Amino acid sequence: MPIWVGIDDTDSPEGGCTTHALTELVAVARTFGLDVLGEPRLVRLNPNVPWKTRGNAALAARFGLGSGPRRRIGEIDHRPVWSYSAGRSPSEGARSRFLDAAWDRLRAVSRIGAPGTDPALVSVPSPLPHELYWEAVRTIVDVDRVRRLLWSRGAYVRTVADDRGLVGAAAAIAWPGRRRTWELIAYRSPERERRPRRVSVASVRRAQERERGLFLCEDSRTRRLLVTPHTPCPILYGLRGTRPDAPLRARRTVRSEPVDRWILYRTNQGTGDHLLPRTVRTFGPYEAGWVAGTVDGEPEELRGGHVRLVLRDDTGARLRAVAFEPTKTLPAVARALRPGDRVRLWGSRSVDPTLRLEGIRLVRLSPRRTPGAPPRCPTCGGRTHSLGSNRGYRCERCRSRVPPEVRRWSDAPTPLRPGTYHPTPSARRHLAPLSPDR
Repeated sequence: MPIWVGIDDTDSPEGGCTTHALTELVAVARTFGLDVLGEPRLVRLNPNVPWKTRGNAALAARFGLGSGPRRRIGEIDHRPVWSYSAGRSPSEGARSRFLDAAWDRLRAVSRIGAPGTDPALVSVPSPLPHELYWEAVRTIVDVDRVRRLLWSRGAYVRTVADDRGLVGAAAAIAWPGRRRTWELIAYRSPERERRPRRVSVASVRRAQERERGLFLCEDSRTRRLLVTPHTPCPILYGLRGTRPDAPLRARRTVRSEPVDRWILYRTNQGTGDHLLPRTVRTFGPYEAGWVAGTVDGEPEELRGGHVRLVLRDDTGARLRAVAFEPTKTLPAVARALRPGDRVRLWGSRSVDPTLRLEGIRLVRLSPRRTPGAPPRCPTCGGRTHSLGSNRGYRCERCRSRVPPEVRRWSDAPTPLRPGTYHPTPSARRHLAPLSPDR
């Protein structure tokens, strides 16, 4: 059987990159005569886990002796990286030597010693159960349970210090990969890692205009280029696409400093896989999900431009939700909501039960009414004036009293329309759903 390899937890907030570490393993595989089978995987997991470094991504790839049709998916050391549609298993000896060499290389490129950096490598001859991926992208997974699963599959397992990286490495292999997008990542040479990145904004815009399959390249509201990271790491830029050919073609349009290597990954970004329909009572710590219900009370303006609202779900339970100012669009929507509006909110929570909003789906508006002019006197037709809240009116001509029920109302204007509201692109999470129906 071909060799599945998963890796995780190699970087730190100060540098490093697990996607770049996978390119190192691809280079190691080449020295053993092994090819990439299918597409390398970049799998984002639960974005709410408290011990993540940055984007909480794990990587996986399948290696073997390639056969059948092939296509170019990258370049390392000035040589093309080919993806084969099928392949044979190497000998047991070659497999063992490759995995040992891969682990040595992974240790060499990992930020070992940095707080929370505990690299892990997992290899199995066949995919792991899909359920492991769904748990890892939506909940907190018990490390001991993953150890037992890997032991039962006869897996090759290597870790440094804490074994928590086993969860991500195994989950990347377990990802079904059917609901997917793609990202082409270009890397810079190591000596440039601490220098400012040089990527032409104009060329990225041209690429997005030409390739409609690209997404999240730029945030026009904040004028932020989204293809380049803002952390010290080997990534120069990343082009995301809903089709694999879009970033491959767009790479030829982007102008930048010299690219050291590049590779195309199949990813779960933009799928919304971390979201699960929930009720208020079933929404646990460090989880994400959808909650449907009605707005309960007027939204509250918080310091810093954040807006808090209360949702009452269909069970009658209440949930506080906050739209944070950096999301730009969501506070404006939350501010305009009114009691009785039917909404579907999605977001995540940590230990405290407040929902941090990642999006709002406005299903139905409650009636908005505004008082019209005071009613005419039904006796003489004269003008009336208000006697106070809920006290009715008095005619200025004949002094007759008019009950408050006679007051006329009209529909109040509102900027809101039923539909889906996302954060501004620079505030979106990697897993945030692209489709409004997710």
